[in-house]
Amino acid sequence: MKDILLYLAPSVGLALVIRVLAGAHPFFFLFTVTGTICHELAHFVAGLLTGARPASFTVIPRRVGQHWELGSVTLTRVRWYNAAPAALAPLVIVLLPFCVAWWRTRGPWQFDGRDLLIALALAPQFLSFWPSMVDWRIALRSWPYLFIIGAGLWLLFHFWPHLFQFVNP
Repeated sequence: MKDILLYLAPSVGLALVIRVLAGAHPFFFLFTVTGTICHELAHFVAGLLTGARPASFTVIPRRVGQHWELGSVTLTRVRWYNAAPAALAPLVIVLLPFCVAWWRTRGPWQFDGRDLLIALALAPQFLSFWPSMVDWRIALRSWPYLFIIGAGLWLLFHFWPHLFQFVNP
C-alpha cells in the first residue's frame, strides 16, 4: 500500500496545482477535462443502470452565476430508490487512480517518463470524484435507504451472536 500511495503522490500534487490554476483562469479547465468526463459518465451510467433515464450529457464548461459548471447530466426519472446511486456515482472514480497505481507498482518499479504522463492523466480524477453540492441534494431524495440500512444493521447486531452459534458445538 505504501508503494501505491507513493506512486499517487505526484498525481495528488498535480491535482492541487490544477485546482489553483483553474481557479485563477478558465484556460486551465483544459486540465480538468478527463476528470469531468469521468464524473459525468459516472452519473450517466448509474442513471442508465438505475432507471433514472439520462436525457442529456455535456462536458462543455459554462458560467453559472459566480462559478463555472464544468459539465452536467440531466436525469428525467429520479426517484427515491435511484437518486443516491445516480447522484453519488462519481465516488467510484477514486478507484481508478488506485487501480492504475496497483498495476504500475505490482512488481519492482521505478518512476519513469510514462509515469509522468500517467500522473497528469490521473490528477483530474482526484478533482472529480467528489459529488457536487447539487449531487448531494439529489442524493437526499434517497432518505428511505436510511431506514433500510438502519433496519439491516439492527438485525445484524441483534442476531449477531446467533449467526455463528452452529460453528461452536
